[in-house]
Amino acid sequence: MTIRWGFIGAGWVASTALVPAVAAAKNATLFAVASRDPARSQLLNPSKVHASYEDLISDPDVDAVYISLANHLHREWAIKSLNAGKHVLCEKPLATNYVEAKAMSDAAVANGKLLVEAVWTRWHPRFKRMVELVHNGDIGQLQNIDSAFTFTTTFTENYRLVPEMGGGSWLDVGPYQAHVWAALASKGADLAIQSASANVGPTGIDLTTQVGATLDNSISVSALTSFEQPERQLLAISGDGGTIEFPQSPAFTSWKEASTIQIGDHVESFEPVDPFALMIEAVGNRINGEPVWLPSLRESLWVMDVLDRIKAFAE
Repeated sequence: MTIRWGFIGAGWVASTALVPAVAAAKNATLFAVASRDPARSQLLNPSKVHASYEDLISDPDVDAVYISLANHLHREWAIKSLNAGKHVLCEKPLATNYVEAKAMSDAAVANGKLLVEAVWTRWHPRFKRMVELVHNGDIGQLQNIDSAFTFTTTFTENYRLVPEMGGGSWLDVGPYQAHVWAALASKGADLAIQSASANVGPTGIDLTTQVGATLDNSISVSALTSFEQPERQLLAISGDGGTIEFPQSPAFTSWKEASTIQIGDHVESFEPVDPFALMIEAVGNRINGEPVWLPSLRESLWVMDVLDRIKAFAE
């Protein structure tokens, strides 16, 4: 069955990444869009433009909803979509805090519908290879995960600058790093925070957050997020028998470009790929009853709890 997608929100990610992803997926079509600006919705070239979010989630021809609104609106529109009988793919972070995310998860369970966090990097073949290498013991016992995702923002009027809208560097790019922890550590791993600090900007959001912690009393992790440091994406993983690094292309956001993974002295190469399309196709396959991999709600809730705890510690 071809999944008829409805988009709530028509911003940059939706228009630049998700529209081509739906077009490239073998089991998807962009059926409807609703945003604050109907003219912008029409630019996405859906079959139908709705005047309101309510109209879109009430449309019986929409099978699944993709939500790309500001973070503080994820909970409201995910729950309303789920209660309307729609499957939901929601942009990361899943919500602004664990309590909101848990309410979303409960709504998905109650309605028997999918709720998937759109951490698109997890569908990249390179990311999957990293997980395979660690879980197969190719680098021995996992010991360290060091990561950073920084860039100098040019935002002026943007929800990422507003605390009440779920802004800040930690909620914006911290999920990429926390999802690495979720993928590599044992399920439900305990996180002990050793240090966390935040540089708070004039609008009240963290411009930079830095954290050091331990997973399961054995894995040392460090993470850095920033809106004020030079652009950098770092991911280095080490075990007692080897290392994994990402020497070519961004460590987290490789998109439609060749990439590599380095295991010790050995380098493996990957052809350009669109992880957004792989994500859309996988969600559609699961809706159609196929047993494909998706990040679990348990993982997304674990990540949200970790993000909350580190944010509180840094404050």
